[in-house]
Amino acid sequence: MAVPKKKTSNSKRNKRKATWKHKAAVAAQKALSLGKSVLTNRSTFVYPQAEEEEEE
Repeated sequence: MAVPKKKTSNSKRNKRKATWKHKAAVAAQKALSLGKSVLTNRSTFVYPQAEEEEEE
């Protein structure tokens, strides 16, 4: 028979949300920084280029 789970405490819930939001903020900051450096031509980022197949 199914048993109801215990309620998650508010502090655990808030901690999980804060961690998730922090990871998202860090990823957004990195993306913005990379975008700015690409626009100013100061980046060392290497763009992946698709290899073109030669038709013979």
